[in-house]
Amino acid sequence: MTNASTDSGSDIDPDVTAAARAPGGATDRQEPGEYRSALPGVLGTIDVWISRVEAVLLAGGVLLMALNTMSNVVGRFIFQQSLFFSEELNRILIILITFAGISYAARHGRHIRMSAIFDTLPTAPRKALMVVIAAVTAVFMFGLCWFSISYIIDQAGRGRVLPALQIPVWWTLVWVPVGFFMTGMQYSLTVVKNLVEKDVYLSTSVLEGYDKDEEEV
Repeated sequence: MTNASTDSGSDIDPDVTAAARAPGGATDRQEPGEYRSALPGVLGTIDVWISRVEAVLLAGGVLLMALNTMSNVVGRFIFQQSLFFSEELNRILIILITFAGISYAARHGRHIRMSAIFDTLPTAPRKALMVVIAAVTAVFMFGLCWFSISYIIDQAGRGRVLPALQIPVWWTLVWVPVGFFMTGMQYSLTVVKNLVEKDVYLSTSVLEGYDKDEEEV
């Protein structure tokens, strides 16, 4: 028979032991789904708050769209009566998800990249070029934010309302400048990240690379 008392420590995961011996132990590990910015001071706080706004907008938009669509299907096939506002509500939610999504995609380095020349450069020129790319993109995002605000002001002056919901059309567009602003902030923070770190970052939390070479930190 095997003496269980002599091998009581053999069932302990070596990774757990190593984490316990490391400074700070396992308590310094990031919880699943929890975003922690690696940027210093107030920039890190801004980064975290933008990520929380993205999460609320995306999660709320997707859940409301699913609920609205399912309710409309149930009403149509069971009660023989569709929700009269369902199509308009889904259109509003699509705008919300789209423009919150561009900020989310920027945070995770998922926007389309044309990098044939970029990939052939050494590390230092790649970093410099990434700073320029992120800075120019941020300027464009803030510019689009400004123009979208002007467009919303123009729409508000027209006094148009949605046929079914009877709410002003400009209410449905307020997510557009919000999304552009958050994306501009995300690229601005990417500039800072590349200036303070030695590696090349696609975003505040994603190192450059492709597929398995790409690393989110």
